[in-house]
Amino acid sequence: MNVLDYILDKKDEETLHMGLIDPDEQSPKESGEIAQSLEQVGSDAVMVGGSTGITQENLDRTVREMKKVTDLPIIHFPTEAGAISQHVDAIYFMSMLNSKDLNKVVGEQVAGAPHIKKLDIQPLPMGYVVVEPGMTVGEVGNADPIPRDDPQMAVSFGLAAQYLGMKLFYLEAGSGAPDPVPIDMIKTCKENLDITLIVGGGIREPEQAEKIARAGGDVIVTGTVLEEASNIDTKLEKLIKAVKDI
Repeated sequence: MNVLDYILDKKDEETLHMGLIDPDEQSPKESGEIAQSLEQVGSDAVMVGGSTGITQENLDRTVREMKKVTDLPIIHFPTEAGAISQHVDAIYFMSMLNSKDLNKVVGEQVAGAPHIKKLDIQPLPMGYVVVEPGMTVGEVGNADPIPRDDPQMAVSFGLAAQYLGMKLFYLEAGSGAPDPVPIDMIKTCKENLDITLIVGGGIREPEQAEKIARAGGDVIVTGTVLEEASNIDTKLEKLIKAVKDI
């Protein structure tokens, strides 16, 4: 499967939903069960990754368990070049554009590129920016978060990603953020960018997801809700239905 074509073609028809599974938060078997639930309730892809605690062993075991139970594309959401799973369908080849650490902007990418080529994993070129509050990913990435009241700054980063040839632009409020990326920021980015807009962080309720989709989010990512919800299927089904029915 060409995962980039899958995303680009499908987003022209409807808003996509992707579930983010952190291998450090549950066992590989439990991660597989979550991936299976995602497919059953209509999600479009599974992302696997996290800000801390990712090892080659727990990453590979988690992805293998997912592959047993779902046909959804599995995309690696990487933290560093030290752990890249050969079992994924694609990897976000991402630059944290607003990091103060050059290693997060391009250093890890240089280190990881030869491994991605050797493993023959499809890279998905993506610009990634952290929006206030940023949470753990902002701290780990040494980010200078985009202020929530400055949508034009987000647009500037998005245009830079676009002009550098990246196909995806990700606005990240941070896993567990109290609020998602501001609607005005999403809308302004959508009006000014020609590349696919991904939005994640702090999205827990169907109403939030629907507002983000209406504002122009092409792909909506939820992670914390997968860990917190007591009834994952019901919660996810309502959230995914909210973005698919607009």
